[in-house]
Amino acid sequence: MRTALVIGTGLIGTSIALTLAERGVAVYLADADPGQARTAAGLGAGSAEEPPGQVDLAVVAVPPAHVAATLADAMRNGRARACLDVASVKGGPRRELAALGLDLSGYLGSHPMSGREQSGPLAATAADLFEGRPWVLTPTPETDTEVLNLALELVSLCRGVPVVMDADAHDRAVALVSHMPHLVSGLVAARLEHAEDSAVRLCGQGIRDVTRIAASDPRMWIDILSANPGPVADLLGALAEDLEATVAALRALESGDSEKRRAGAQGVERILRRGNAGQIRVPGKHGTAPAPTRDRRRPHLRPAGRAGADLRRRRAGRRQHRGRPHRARHRAAGRTGPAHGGARRRRPAAGRPRRTRLVPARLTASAGAPRARPGDRAPAAPPDGRGPGTQ
Repeated sequence: MRTALVIGTGLIGTSIALTLAERGVAVYLADADPGQARTAAGLGAGSAEEPPGQVDLAVVAVPPAHVAATLADAMRNGRARACLDVASVKGGPRRELAALGLDLSGYLGSHPMSGREQSGPLAATAADLFEGRPWVLTPTPETDTEVLNLALELVSLCRGVPVVMDADAHDRAVALVSHMPHLVSGLVAARLEHAEDSAVRLCGQGIRDVTRIAASDPRMWIDILSANPGPVADLLGALAEDLEATVAALRALESGDSEKRRAGAQGVERILRRGNAGQIRVPGKHGTAPAPTRDRRRPHLRPAGRAGADLRRRRAGRRQHRGRPHRARHRAAGRTGPAHGGARRRRPAAGRPRRTRLVPARLTASAGAPRARPGDRAPAAPPDGRGPGTQ
């Protein structure tokens, strides 16, 4: 890829442009707001001028409601050899393009699973926004091989991790892991709007974590949710059922009947344990495997099966490595005392002779012989009377 056209210079579009420009790609910028394109150009994301001819790749980074129209314009005018979008919904734009009768062999839908609460070109970064993050690609049997290769090159240049999915399966997945959580975060944050100041002052890291994404631009999220309402509504309906069951269990805990209180406690515990089981499946940062979180302080999170056996085996190996054979090897090598993690020697009592200080053998870089330090005692002669210099 030598040239690229980025249409839409918000957070994602400008971040992609910055990354491509840093890697030597000639990037051209376009936006419905020319001032925003000039701002992105001023950050080093490329040129706000029209490209002199057809570019290798056009990246459409506009709100979901405008994706199909923007793609159709670029494809009809032959602005690029390949076109892709980075919207968070994939099924709708493809169906709209098909309804317009366009040749979809030169189009590929994609979605980098990254972002932040801020929007606009000034929030963009080429440092780590896409690094190690899943980047979904939704090719179809009619997608041209050259288009797929250009998309893979884009993901590689942005240091993302390509993930191939069906478009509708992608929309159901992001409804679960992105769209529904955003609404829930907003609902929780809305409880704070009219809360007493004395209560809000007690907010800690937990409530900050839950409500962080609620700070996003509502207008942008209206566009996103309008493009994927069905799957999100289904998930919220299931969540509402769980909330009703949780409310009933908490009401039972207020009862004077011991049986009702016991049933209420069991209901709340079931919800909390389901939360434990779901949280364990969440990948680590940048898509790494979830780290085992079970330890002696949280025995209810102890891993079971082969994963648990492997974890216990590794811990046993570490304990054996820290045990007596490990200390014996250090004593044999002269690495003892506080400086090497050993026990501190006690000072001799008053009136008792001080013992000979043990000096660890230190090899020189050249000869490989022990190096004496100022104040070291001379080694005693062996019983046969031969000194250290005799043969």
